[in-house]
Amino acid sequence: MRKEKNTFLKSVCNIAIPVMLQCMLQSSFSMIDQIMIGQLGSESIAAIGLAGKFFSIFSVLVSAIATVAGIMIAQYMGKQDNKGVDRSFSVNTVVALILAVIFTLLCSLFPESIMRIYSKDAGTCQVAAVYLRILAVTFIPVALATLLSTMLRCMEKASLPLYASIAAAVVNTVLNYILIFGKLGYEAMGVEGAAIATAISQIVNLAIMLIAFIYLCRAKNRAFTFSLKLGKAGYGQFFVMLLPILINEFLWSLGENVYASIYGHMGTQACAAMTLTNPIQGLMIGALSGLSQAAGILIGKSLGKEEYEEAYQNAKKLVKYGLLGSLCLSVCLIALRYAYVDIYVVEDTVKEMAANVLIAFAVISPVKVLNMILAGGVIRSGGKTKLVMWIDMIGTWGLGVPLGLLSAFVFELPIYYVYFILSLEEAVRLLIAVIVFKKRIWMQSLNA
Repeated sequence: MRKEKNTFLKSVCNIAIPVMLQCMLQSSFSMIDQIMIGQLGSESIAAIGLAGKFFSIFSVLVSAIATVAGIMIAQYMGKQDNKGVDRSFSVNTVVALILAVIFTLLCSLFPESIMRIYSKDAGTCQVAAVYLRILAVTFIPVALATLLSTMLRCMEKASLPLYASIAAAVVNTVLNYILIFGKLGYEAMGVEGAAIATAISQIVNLAIMLIAFIYLCRAKNRAFTFSLKLGKAGYGQFFVMLLPILINEFLWSLGENVYASIYGHMGTQACAAMTLTNPIQGLMIGALSGLSQAAGILIGKSLGKEEYEEAYQNAKKLVKYGLLGSLCLSVCLIALRYAYVDIYVVEDTVKEMAANVLIAFAVISPVKVLNMILAGGVIRSGGKTKLVMWIDMIGTWGLGVPLGLLSAFVFELPIYYVYFILSLEEAVRLLIAVIVFKKRIWMQSLNA
């Protein structure tokens, strides 16, 4: 029993720790980016934050496709079906590329129109549109890198995406410093320079990931076969998983963008305060996101082998790990919130708003983490993505959006109260997820 426990913990660590480090690294460098942009004032911070929100719609959707890929790949690996693994990766990659092309066209042709949805401040919208148009070139590299990262993690080689992220983050930070402020003989480009640095770093990330995947296949003497031949039953099963998760993630991301629009219409300072907290929020959630990835992969493999009781008990362990970790991080965040906001060169009122938002985030963070592990990892691992869709839709659109609109524009509360009140939808989602988890209706093995 002890040996089995240690084996499971080792497998969790092999996946969770590299993913955790990768997410924390990305958030850390994002924080450095924000500090650099922060020297340009609140308008630039708000602009990048709003442009990033629209980019997040794509990021969430391509992550949804990667989630379906992860479910299929993990279960077929559990069955030791290499052909099923290759077909799963191929089909999901093609879908992700189609999505990337659509977003590339939208951001290249209509960036100003998109940004006007988020803010009524003409200056902020103009700066954000410049950033978004350049960012359009990153959609295809991000799509390919996300699917490759999923494949490598399912192969329990999560350290390889980590190394790629380290290299890309270093490139991004160095180029940000050079291009934003005009170093080494370059002209200072401000927000435009930040966008160019991001685009180049994403291309570097993809190149390294692709090289790592090819090297790994050769080292294992395994030939990858590109194939879209899932068959009628296979495509039926694929779309039963994909459509609910795409609808879910799109509507969830749309809800998040409604939240961003609420903050944007509360004023530039309120929007800047929220944007300042994004890197630290990403850092904390990223610190435990590896448990969600581990849940999806390890529980998925157990379900593929039809070891249902083992899957259930291991899922409970992952939930406990997440709860303990999130509580510890929340306490640290509350203690260090002013040290963080004092880094930025913004108005004192913006700093105070941001510090209060961090308190609200720290309180709700353990609930967010449990939702991430249960709904985002465990329940999805069985392929019943429709369950997660309903859980998220009830929370986001049934509670979060109405509460945000009421608290911001009817009761006219400060930004930190608005954020906390709309985040209460996380508690409702968690309650439903726990009920679904205990009923075990999420457990199933995919057909070969």
